Amino acid sequence: MRGNKSKPDEIKVIQGTFRPDRANSDAPSAPSGLPDTPHWLSERAAELFAHLSAVLDALSIASPVDVHMLAMLASRLEEIEILTAVIEDCGRTYQSESGLWKARPEVAQRSEAMRHAQSLLTEFGLSPATRNRVSAGKPAQQNPFAALDS
Repeated sequence: MRGNKSKPDEIKVIQGTFRPDRANSDAPSAPSGLPDTPHWLSERAAELFAHLSAVLDALSIASPVDVHMLAMLASRLEEIEILTAVIEDCGRTYQSESGLWKARPEVAQRSEAMRHAQSLLTEFGLSPATRNRVSAGKPAQQNPFAALDS
């Protein structure tokens, strides 16, 4: 039986569950910033990559070192779109040469791509369940009357 995956200390701090006695003081920290889009991504996957990068940047968790995980996620999301189009065009089943009705292989392929994409989304904190566990600090509100004090 597997236990829970370990979370980065940054996520634990945001969630309020960070404990210094359990932290690895020698763990490397990831630099912040947007990753560059890999050249090997298709046009659609590159669009998804840019969108995901912007979302992570807005959440203040974007890092260039996550480029490969983000590229895998973008590729999987594109694959889901492609397989969904095939299923919509051809249906979920087909009749074999022997007359038996069988599930289209694209259905299982899409299901696997969805499972992998969900796992990657969770890694980035981009699922409703993982997002609800994060309490990111909101920026301080500016006092509209502060300028009148001068």
